[in-house]
Amino acid sequence: MTRHARDSGVSLAALLAAFSFAMDLGLGQPMAHVLRSWRLASRLGERVGLSAEERSDLYYTAVLAWTGCVADAPEVAAWFGDDIAFRADSYKLDLRGASGAVFFLSHAGSSGPFAQRVRKTVTIAAKGGRDIERGLMSHCLTTSTMAERLGLGPTVGDSLRQFFARWDGKGVPGGVAGERIGLGMRLFHLADVVEVLHRSAGIDAAIEVARSRRGTQFDPAVVDAFCASARDLLADAEVEPDYGELIAADPALRRNLTGAELDSALEVIADFTDLRSPYRAGHSRGVADLAGRAAAVAGFPEADMTLVRRAALLHDIGLHGVPATILDKPGALSLTELERLRMNSYYTERVLARPAALSRIGAIAALAYERLDGSGAHRGLTGPSIPVSARLLAAADTYRAMTEPRPYRDALPPKQILAELRAEVRRGRLDAAAVDAVLAAAGQPRHRHRGGPDGLTPRELEVLVLIARGASTRHVARTLGITPKTAGTHIERIYVKTGSSTRATATLYAVQHGLLDTLATDS
Repeated sequence: MTRHARDSGVSLAALLAAFSFAMDLGLGQPMAHVLRSWRLASRLGERVGLSAEERSDLYYTAVLAWTGCVADAPEVAAWFGDDIAFRADSYKLDLRGASGAVFFLSHAGSSGPFAQRVRKTVTIAAKGGRDIERGLMSHCLTTSTMAERLGLGPTVGDSLRQFFARWDGKGVPGGVAGERIGLGMRLFHLADVVEVLHRSAGIDAAIEVARSRRGTQFDPAVVDAFCASARDLLADAEVEPDYGELIAADPALRRNLTGAELDSALEVIADFTDLRSPYRAGHSRGVADLAGRAAAVAGFPEADMTLVRRAALLHDIGLHGVPATILDKPGALSLTELERLRMNSYYTERVLARPAALSRIGAIAALAYERLDGSGAHRGLTGPSIPVSARLLAAADTYRAMTEPRPYRDALPPKQILAELRAEVRRGRLDAAAVDAVLAAAGQPRHRHRGGPDGLTPRELEVLVLIARGASTRHVARTLGITPKTAGTHIERIYVKTGSSTRATATLYAVQHGLLDTLATDS
């Protein structure tokens, strides 16, 4: 069985649960808000006749419902400033009617000067919110496109297109009202709001917000069922369940993806993550392609090449927690803004912390912004603590970013990119061998490729890792499909090049140079 056909150890449901954590950040909510909302909607669904099949569709509807906020983040930021703060505030009131008008007008141009705020307020009032409605419709279409790319059925896609519909028909798309809205979406409409109010203000506030929007935003029957059982439904809401176990309990959710399916799903998530800023469109996929080719140049085993490529696809997933006003700021960032940007890698690590197969990818993805001299983010790791795979990812990300325009500069020409990368190596920030591999993969001039530190060849690197982990000469030979004599020759050359005299000193050399951390799976 090929690697791509093997069980990846990650189900689509678990992967999207992780992605929903990133969506929580973009909503200004604690991680697991969306999953808690799904659990509440599912429990409520049992009381109003939701079938088992519909409950499975409800899961995918819930975890993807807010995905479209990625696509419209630049537009939201242009109109209302900090898009994350805007969405967090939006949970506090019904956005239709007078209260909604006051909300939109009060947030218009909130990050700009007074004259800009006035101009945007007047524009929104003059157009009657038509631009906002178009943005909501775009949100729904974007989200349903993601569901389609992930291979989810038409029921999920249809439901996602109704995310901004309302029971009273005053939502988007116009004319979709009442029971024309899928039951699963009607349940999530209530659960999404109620979860926030219950967590922030208690059960009485949750019941009050449900009743106050009964027959307008929310289905009256769903509201009545919730209010009748609210204390039971929310009794253990503060106890965080094991969502992996909840997913595994549903046969329709627990099937693991093959390696090839996982790669395809990660590409979808990467593409949608990059929508967070127009300057980053295609960035993650481009870094993944470059890092994968560079890993081949560097002689990485196949499993490590796969790991690096997957980590590259997800290395910026934490940007969902960074406001678009920071990502697209044309000038220098303030110290506060820089700190928020540095949180990207921390968020990436936390979002991808489970399940285990995904956490191995996340462990490398979260190191994309570390630098050998300790100046990187978010841990400030230094050389020996940064594995070779992460060093290569950092070099690939840096190269790719320089080829792309940013709000504060144009894309750099090839000669300047080469000079900048070499300067980063001289400053001790980027690894020389990693930069060489990336330049070779990109078709750029590079220094003579040595394979590894002190001239170790790709094959010698493989042997060094094996003996450092306790392999005998015969085991090295069997693992690599070479003769014991050839394995012994490789070991002798490794000792000479690294200045080692024993297995222990060779192991310490490997640790010092970050050569032992592969974190690869068999998927």
